[in-house]
Amino acid sequence: MDTCRLPENASKCSGNNMECFMVLSTQAQKISIGILCGLFGTMCVFENSLVLYLILSSPGIRKKPSYLFIGSLALADILASVIFVCSFVNFHVFNAAGFSKEVFLLQLGGVNTSFSASLSSLLLTALDRYVSISRPSEYKLLMTRKRAWTALGVLWVTCATIASLPLLGWNCCVLDSACSELFPFVDDNYLSGWICLIVVLLGCIVYAYAHVLWRARQHVAYMEKHQAQAGKQNARMRMDVMLAKTLAMVLAVLTLCWSPVLALMIYSVFARLSDRLREAFAFCSTLCLLNSMVNPVIYALRSKELFSSLRRVFSRFRRQLKASEESPEAESTHKSSVIET
Repeated sequence: MDTCRLPENASKCSGNNMECFMVLSTQAQKISIGILCGLFGTMCVFENSLVLYLILSSPGIRKKPSYLFIGSLALADILASVIFVCSFVNFHVFNAAGFSKEVFLLQLGGVNTSFSASLSSLLLTALDRYVSISRPSEYKLLMTRKRAWTALGVLWVTCATIASLPLLGWNCCVLDSACSELFPFVDDNYLSGWICLIVVLLGCIVYAYAHVLWRARQHVAYMEKHQAQAGKQNARMRMDVMLAKTLAMVLAVLTLCWSPVLALMIYSVFARLSDRLREAFAFCSTLCLLNSMVNPVIYALRSKELFSSLRRVFSRFRRQLKASEESPEAESTHKSSVIET
């Protein structure tokens, strides 16, 4: 096990080397990981699917660029949850190592694409709020649906291209270079580059939100001072402030959930990891699912439009359920069952 963790040994890329990355040594650890992945993954898929449904079923909501970006975030979280849970549990819990290098890199590329798209969607949302608060009079001209869809298309294509580079040849098998201690077949230089990309994205998001929240505080002070004269403009500012605070909470949760994983990735580039740290990395990886699960809860609690849409869906469901119970067919069925009894 100790020699398998060395990058120079991992660069041999033999089938047996896959077992060196199965760091869960006890049955209790495997059961814990399985329960966490099953719980977080199931809730994440359900909640984000509900968010997507609320956005797509509401014409007024899905026309707004802000909610197009939130929909992209929900879609990325769904894909990340499904791919991550299936591949992670299959590898670490059931110790399946019979698949090929290409299959593993394809799964890893899917997870990287989804996470990168999730983070990039947050960046687009931050930029959307930045424009909305910095240049409110020009917002509708600058942020159109066409530009929003174009930005989302470029986002997903770029994320998929970067994530597929190891599958296309940038891996330690083809290059005969040092492999990562955390991921089979992944070149250390590629992992360093991917980490730098994620750090840059996080830095851009933090900068954008810092400006948004600074302007939001100015808007709050303005509303308190000119509330009588502001009218509709005041309500619009209040909505922008609420959405800005909501997305800042999303960013805070994202940072808290992903910082342990990124810290261990950075450490693995410069030093060898002990068995304890590799096991800790496996458990910290489940925090990514927790982040994807918490995001929709924040939307439901903070977004009045999505919450109102959710209430309408539940009201419509209750009306349909009540109508089906009171229908003549239901009454006749009930009477026939009484007669038979």
